[in-house]
Amino acid sequence: MQKMLDGLSPPPPIAAVLNYRLSEVAEGRVVFSGTPQAAFANPTGAIHGGWYGTLLDSCMACAVLTRLPARTAFTTLEYKVNVLRSVPAGVEVAAIGTAQHVGRSTGVAVGELRGVKDGKLYATGSTTCIVMQPPAQDK
Repeated sequence: MQKMLDGLSPPPPIAAVLNYRLSEVAEGRVVFSGTPQAAFANPTGAIHGGWYGTLLDSCMACAVLTRLPARTAFTTLEYKVNVLRSVPAGVEVAAIGTAQHVGRSTGVAVGELRGVKDGKLYATGSTTCIVMQPPAQDK
């Protein structure tokens, strides 16, 4: 994650498509910043819930990743998002993920989507990630 933040590793392609970027990394904490575009609206004109979900899934899962040993595989097992208010198109938000527990088989994290300028809480999330231990080497 640090190499990605430093520009030494490429960001995931979805970040460019959905207009977000990695902005902070620390052990157990990751922040992505993003700005929804009008093109991300659902049929009612509000920003689609999938945009909130993608940013929250990204920050929460990556917060778990920061506490795993190098080259340990993991993926999101399940996540939940609560949209509290609509983010207007063009308003920058920070998706803040915090790992609460990372063990041998699972990682648990929470997330918040907050306005960068207004500080408003737009959505919250929680996740459970599955941690896949590499197979033992034959001796």
